[in-house]
Amino acid sequence: MQVRKKPRFKRASVKTFSFFLIFSAIVWVLVQFSKSYTQLIEIPVNYINAPLDKSISEDRPDHVDLQLQDNGFNIYYYKIFNPQLDIDLSKASQKDKNLVYTLQNHLTEIEEQLKIDFENSRIIQEEIVVPFQFKKEKMLKVIPNIEVNYAVGFSADEPVKLTPDSIKVSGPEKIIDSLISVPTESIKLDKVNTDLNGTVAIDTSGLGKLSFYENSIKYSQKVEKFTEGSVEISVEVINVPENLNLAYFPKNVLVYYQVNLKQFENVSAADFRVVCDYKEVKQGEDYMIAKIVEKPGFIHNVRLNERRIQFVIKR
Repeated sequence: MQVRKKPRFKRASVKTFSFFLIFSAIVWVLVQFSKSYTQLIEIPVNYINAPLDKSISEDRPDHVDLQLQDNGFNIYYYKIFNPQLDIDLSKASQKDKNLVYTLQNHLTEIEEQLKIDFENSRIIQEEIVVPFQFKKEKMLKVIPNIEVNYAVGFSADEPVKLTPDSIKVSGPEKIIDSLISVPTESIKLDKVNTDLNGTVAIDTSGLGKLSFYENSIKYSQKVEKFTEGSVEISVEVINVPENLNLAYFPKNVLVYYQVNLKQFENVSAADFRVVCDYKEVKQGEDYMIAKIVEKPGFIHNVRLNERRIQFVIKR
């Protein structure tokens, strides 16, 4: 018969030992982290508000050295979370082709950003020197990308107006020289029956290396009531050879148009001219194409009720 061996340690003793071991380790860590240390830490920098007429060099400082005297908890906080420092270049001075940001002049801002006290800590550098190159500036024409669909009975005599119609941009010379215009963002306006007034953003997609002095512009348009009218116009045929006896029909066509209601009475048949050019007839064809070659400048959506003019040659 085998004799059952007793365990060398009781379970309760093992648990007690483990508890005191873990407790002692925690106490030791707390004691060590509560002590004051001096540590050199690299703080990443982020540049903001760069002058629009300057291109900041890629070869620029990417960090500042912070000599931090604090307890272990705060030091490891900076090492783990690695907070960054925003450098406002609009507050930098210009020396030759460098922007110089004097750190000592902005200690209060830096303290607020990094949540530190400079009584026991300090930044090693006295200033940050950022090389730059002047950007080339240019005025670009702004092209409206605005689709306007008017309500029934409404339209406009003039296209959408942009204010200003050009904007200043700056950037690398190669990009600037390749551009003559820039569009607005696309917008669509439906069932418009009142004057247009609004703001539209500039479409800067694909132009990230450029600086825009304005990011949006105003647009406007005077919208008025319009009506449709029509006039009957005689068809004129030109460039017919002298020895050719040409008969064609119809002799007259209707011209439809839209016009501002205020100017409806100013439209007359004498303002129009509809022409067929016999030289444009291709071999084997028995028709000519009628075109409106004269019309008032203030009418819109002009069209003919019949564009094909049939003809026969009399022998």
